[in-house]
Amino acid sequence: MNINQAFEILEKSGGVRAARILTNKHKKMSWVRVIYYAHLLKRGMPVAKIIHSKWFYGLEFYTNKHTLDPRPDTETLVEAVIKDCDTNKNRTILDMGTGTGCIICALCKNIPDTTGVAIDKSRRALRVAKRNIKKLNLENQITLKHADFTNFKSDKKFDIIVSNPPYIKYGDMRVNDGAKFDPEIALYAKNDGLAAYEEIAKNAKNLLKRDGKIYLEIGVGQSNPVIKIFEFYKWKFERIEKDLSGINRVLIFTL
Repeated sequence: MNINQAFEILEKSGGVRAARILTNKHKKMSWVRVIYYAHLLKRGMPVAKIIHSKWFYGLEFYTNKHTLDPRPDTETLVEAVIKDCDTNKNRTILDMGTGTGCIICALCKNIPDTTGVAIDKSRRALRVAKRNIKKLNLENQITLKHADFTNFKSDKKFDIIVSNPPYIKYGDMRVNDGAKFDPEIALYAKNDGLAAYEEIAKNAKNLLKRDGKIYLEIGVGQSNPVIKIFEFYKWKFERIEKDLSGINRVLIFTL
């Protein structure tokens, strides 16, 4: 099959952008591959899940069904941290719920003299993160740990904590079709999507230095509820960062 035929079939199944990405990825495709890709696109599978690749903050990450695909909204969190790191300092970062490792990797690549620990309760997600850390030559800077928000312990405290926790309410009809190909534990949380924030608010205080900051990605309309949770546990609200759509996307707190 020539590339123009493949493009036409894939465009009908998943749109121009999907067809362009897939045909650029494979300069030659058999009928079998094209029909298989077309089937996946019609089911609503994101292109990143098909090619196991997604770009985030200028870096390419491996992704699969065991992790969320890195999303542009999350770059707002990375930008917020980098903006606050304008002085020379050997920083330590804790990434809670690392998934692909995209956040901690982007930070360690862009902030000099930075090391970090990344935790996740999914061993399969940790294998994905390990693959990305190795690919980006960050093995000497990032350590992976199998742990969740409630049981992670550390002898040393961190300058920065970051997290993009599960924050979608079960049954939320605004979730797009592509989300059905993401792991449920990385998307949904109890208590109207706020349960993970309460776990972090309770347990992260013992992990952050007194002059440190925690940066949290949030969902649409969650600013006030999350602020209330953290203030209840005696965190000090610092500011909100908006994403490119003007939506409140990142909350920053101090001790």
